[in-house]
Amino acid sequence: MTCPYLDYREASGDDSFETARAYCTVAERFVQPMRADICNDRYDLDHEAHCEIYREHEDGTESSGDDS
Repeated sequence: MTCPYLDYREASGDDSFETARAYCTVAERFVQPMRADICNDRYDLDHEAHCEIYREHEDGTESSGDDS
């Protein structure tokens, strides 16, 4: 299963990328590859258990920290 808030984008504003980058629609920003591993439930990780952005959003609170 993959986090429903994960998106892959090939551009940001006027910038375009050769390879699509992981974007968190909740945090409204691009995320580091390790964060994308959590979003994609790789390496025995689970976005529902290991991602504070997902948990805070599901609980109705917003994350204000930069944890990318």
